[in-house]
Amino acid sequence: MSEFVVPPALERGDKVAVVAPASNRATEYPHVYELGLERLREVFDLEPVEFPTATKDSEYLYDHPAERARDVMDAFADPDISGVVTTLGGFDQIRILKHLDPEVLRANPTRFYGISDNTNLACYLWNLGIVSFYGGTVMTDLAMQGSMHDYTVEHLETAFFGDDLDAFGEIRAAEEFTDDDLDWGDPENLDRHREMEPNPGWTFRGPETAVSGRTWGGCLGTLDMQLRTGRYLPAPEDVAGRILLLETSEELPSAMDVREVLIGMGERGLLDRFAGVLVGRPKARNPFEDPGPKDRADYRENQREAIAEVVAEYNPDAPVVFGVDFGHTAPVVPMPVGGRVEIDPVGETIRIGE
Repeated sequence: MSEFVVPPALERGDKVAVVAPASNRATEYPHVYELGLERLREVFDLEPVEFPTATKDSEYLYDHPAERARDVMDAFADPDISGVVTTLGGFDQIRILKHLDPEVLRANPTRFYGISDNTNLACYLWNLGIVSFYGGTVMTDLAMQGSMHDYTVEHLETAFFGDDLDAFGEIRAAEEFTDDDLDWGDPENLDRHREMEPNPGWTFRGPETAVSGRTWGGCLGTLDMQLRTGRYLPAPEDVAGRILLLETSEELPSAMDVREVLIGMGERGLLDRFAGVLVGRPKARNPFEDPGPKDRADYRENQREAIAEVVAEYNPDAPVVFGVDFGHTAPVVPMPVGGRVEIDPVGETIRIGE
């Protein structure tokens, strides 16, 4: 795509659709889901409108991909809806894409918010020239236990209410971060704060040449499924000069897993086309596996080296920035997928704009 549109900004008091185009845990953890809706109302002064899939369980959603697609299209086409916010990620959202009508989405560009498996929809919208936002999921970013981080609130406000992407401007690294998980099954955890760590900041690797381009990408596991399917990928020439977004999920893929996906992208003729790469800070633990501080640090380092080595092999001219604040850890910047990003390795800056 050479032409992209940033959908109209929201205004305080607007209605936003809440949809579940991936999976859903709202029926299992209603207190977490309701907290996310409450934050939409009280922190951002937005009125959540629950579309049918928002209150369906994951088993039902898996069996009804066409209904998930219908909710997305209905939300985009509804003139009273200013934004579309997802409940959660998942693993099979790619199954809804064949049920979407691209003309409905193209004729009604609307700001869309979601991470993880919602990479499928972000890439689908990218193919239509519609910018979306990698962040703002109800049960994670919005339902942060204890209270929302100021850093997340600041950047979500820009993603919701900024008239254009220049409102982001030069972003900065968060001062601290967490990939801790508190048990959703315990309602008392909603009032507890997750363990925070000092943020070492971003790491720049590769050439010191400043680059800029529109972003494409998202969650590595979802991009892997896109690569396997091949049905919705952009042509290699369409990603020429773009900025690749990559981040990994709570599934904690090994460094070898990450390396294999990127090699596949390289052999497909995609990886060498990008002007630069932004890598989200990796999550290094989940509710079932916490190896401790040293092993978490080693996990992040091993993943960084795997990505740096493969990018250097296939695309030695591309600067790579690691530890950027987007994805499955907190706090986050809701990165515009399809928005323009400038990377300056010498000044060690990242700027988002039109």
